Amino acid sequence: YLFALITLRTNLEFTMPASALTRFQPRMQHLSRRLALGCLLLIITLPVAQAVYWAVADAQSLAVAANLMPQNMIDELLPWQRVAGAVLMGIPLWMLLAGVWQARKCFLLFAAGRVFTPDAIRHLRRFAGWAAASAAANIVCKAAVSVTITMQNAPGHRVLAVGIGSDQILLLFFAAMVWLMAALVGEGLRLADENASFI
Repeated sequence: YLFALITLRTNLEFTMPASALTRFQPRMQHLSRRLALGCLLLIITLPVAQAVYWAVADAQSLAVAANLMPQNMIDELLPWQRVAGAVLMGIPLWMLLAGVWQARKCFLLFAAGRVFTPDAIRHLRRFAGWAAASAAANIVCKAAVSVTITMQNAPGHRVLAVGIGSDQILLLFFAAMVWLMAALVGEGLRLADENASFI
């Protein structure tokens, strides 16, 4: 959505008559307000959903989420293991939600009609940074969770599992694209300011 709003606005400025662009802008602002609300809902609901999942999910499902095989879980999880696992997996989630908060700020700027601004670029870059950090932290935290939830197993059956999944790769790739788009828009603004200074 971030790419679509920036790219679409840029294309429209070159291809649409001014009157048509004026009619389109309220729709873009309305969509931006909805996306800002969606970001807020994610920030509120995802931590709750994760806490509930770690409280009620069976040990085998939690093992799979930590890159383990279901048979690695010999005993049921103790309460402290569930709490520790939820806290560890909360680290990359909160990093991602910090990025979503930056995206929300960016959408609010779009809703106010402030698309090509240094503030919007800064929020995009921060979103990309938090998303990349979340992907990296997810790999480390899942490894820590695998040790935590197999701690009660007998010696020789405790497991450290390290894995990189498609979700981390895609998140890193998406973060890189957002960062690149923000850099390109920022360079465009810099060149526009330089050209304006010569006129």
